[in-house]
Amino acid sequence: MEKDSQNKPQFLFGKNNYIIMLIGLATIALGFILMAGGGSDNPEVFNEEIYSWRRIRLAPTLVIIGFAIEIYAILVKPKT
Repeated sequence: MEKDSQNKPQFLFGKNNYIIMLIGLATIALGFILMAGGGSDNPEVFNEEIYSWRRIRLAPTLVIIGFAIEIYAILVKPKT
């Protein structure tokens, strides 16, 4: 019986850490999704939408916030 409890796998992070990591990954993914698009089918026509506030300010900020959340998720001490 004692061997069974000793062989139980230990996770590197706690449950809350993994939840925070998933939130960070979702934030990063949302940033990249917002950054996508804005191209033109015709190379002769320039589309000003590529310089929109969403692609220049919001999306990169979300990506940076997502990476900060990931760092926080790694550094926070898991509750025991």
